[in-house]
Amino acid sequence: MLITQVKPKNDILSLISGKTVIINCEGCKEVYFPDTEAAELQNELAGNKSEIEVIAADYICNPENLELQLQKHARIIGDAETILIFSCGAGVQTAADKYKGKKVLAACDTYSLPGYQGVTPLEYDCDQCGECWLNSTGGICPITACSKSLVNGQCGGSKNGKCEVDAGMECGWERIYRRLEALGANEVPPQPAPQSIRMRNYSLE
Repeated sequence: MLITQVKPKNDILSLISGKTVIINCEGCKEVYFPDTEAAELQNELAGNKSEIEVIAADYICNPENLELQLQKHARIIGDAETILIFSCGAGVQTAADKYKGKKVLAACDTYSLPGYQGVTPLEYDCDQCGECWLNSTGGICPITACSKSLVNGQCGGSKNGKCEVDAGMECGWERIYRRLEALGANEVPPQPAPQSIRMRNYSLE
């Protein structure tokens, strides 16, 4: 359960291209989800553009739940060029992994929620940075997919696609590159680092 905030309207408008499906995840409303603001913006977008459809769901961060809830919308999603997700970063990553051939983009930023957050069967971790990187990295989080949380690309230590810190872990930046290459988006200029990202300190001992 995480806290989310809708990205600025102009930022969201810049993400929409072609036939678009909006998935509105309401799973964390009991913590904080800006449901009124999200609904107003979604209604405005869908009302102004005939190529936009809105789907309501909950807890799309759970892959099995995502599959079950969106099964009936398979044709609509299959026809879409862009999938715009109103959810936390974990939900966006889950959807991006399922719909690898499509642009899956985050319409929200996820903010830090201190204290115990409960036990949730997530396959993807969200570091709650406050300004999401997923729209620049193909739906793969460089903060949690990289052992060093690098935001400027691959380090020099990975070998054969594996992380030098954890040999059993795929290099997050190689995953990002492959995803962007498959989407034809690997030539997109890098965006400046979000100011709100918390940098981690690592000991060289």
